[in-house]
Amino acid sequence: MDISNSMRPRRLRRSPAMRALVRETRLHPAQLVAPMFIVPGTGVRTPVSSMPGVDNLSIDEALKQIAEWWEVGLRSIIVFGVPDHKDAIGSSGTDPDGLIPQAIKAIKAAYPELIVMADLCLCEYTDHGHCGLISEAGEVMNDPTLAILGQGAVAYADAGADIIAPSDMMDGRVAAIRSALDDHGHSDIPILSYAVKYASAFYGPFREAAQSTPQFGDRRSYQMDPPNVREAIKEALLDLAEGADMLMVKPALPYLDVLQQVKAACDVPVAAYCVSGEYAMIKAAAANGWIDERRIVMESLISIRRAGADFILTYHAADAARWLAEEG
Repeated sequence: MDISNSMRPRRLRRSPAMRALVRETRLHPAQLVAPMFIVPGTGVRTPVSSMPGVDNLSIDEALKQIAEWWEVGLRSIIVFGVPDHKDAIGSSGTDPDGLIPQAIKAIKAAYPELIVMADLCLCEYTDHGHCGLISEAGEVMNDPTLAILGQGAVAYADAGADIIAPSDMMDGRVAAIRSALDDHGHSDIPILSYAVKYASAFYGPFREAAQSTPQFGDRRSYQMDPPNVREAIKEALLDLAEGADMLMVKPALPYLDVLQQVKAACDVPVAAYCVSGEYAMIKAAAANGWIDERRIVMESLISIRRAGADFILTYHAADAARWLAEEG
């Protein structure tokens, strides 16, 4: 037998239906999580200049946005607060009557089946922009921050959050949050830990949206060093041991190798966050006519799924869900 005729992979690529039949990796709107920035007031919809298509939204406008997302099949969001009041301890982020608890209550009342993840970090609420309390010497203090994170987790869970997602990268925070949740009757609330969060240059547009740029120094003393992979596995396993139910790798595209190794090492759902800088680059290139935005986005999301992500946080979530529906 002529071997060239017996092995023809192209036979399975001959038509869209054939390719769909044998496709190894699939993407569904249920695997997409849309980030949402909540601000005080009513009737507020302020565009984020570095993230075309993304707005800072008051709660009433957020509900309108969710209505549109629901129609295209999105079933999960993650909320970030952008408060008027910021102080040294991030008190507005742990206030049971604060912006995010109010938003969660309103969203869950209108959309009880929507999965609402609550990002938990002090950087959006502190006047210094860091993710923990600051010592007199200007150092980010790990252990004193843990109790405050626990308070925030309880406030969000009390408001109705389905998932608590700590993004601060303080050591031991998962155990502290798990203990606080359990002690306040929330043992059924899962923790999605930003276990592997690198000190990345890809976060710039987010910091504009959340008004959370550090006022001094940077976050490299607590976020991960980009060259490190073994450390990522260590961080992930530590968070699992402390009680995390799910893990996240952030950013996504520059760290697909890390995502793959974390997924191989950890038998729990693993998410990837396709962050603001990744989104902004695609938007800028598309606006200049250099790329086909739809094809680039869908190829990127599939690559993240192929690397091991069970679900993806992405600012392209609504667009991707719409495109998936059009593809049938």
